[in-house]
Amino acid sequence: MALRECIILVVLASTCLTFSGCGGGGAELRSTSTTTTIGQELIDLQKAREMGIITEDEYEDAKENILDRE
Repeated sequence: MALRECIILVVLASTCLTFSGCGGGGAELRSTSTTTTIGQELIDLQKAREMGIITEDEYEDAKENILDRE
């Protein structure tokens, strides 16, 4: 009886391993998350203004949007 149970266990284990690799179609899932503080966003925004990348008006609008999200 123990041999029969071992055989059943091996069959079940191999079946589970076989099916665990199925599904997904080979698609690779990627997730990226970045966390930026409000302070860092404001610093980056100020640098962009100082470098002339954005205008004073764009700076003020963006700054207001950042502060309103709090």
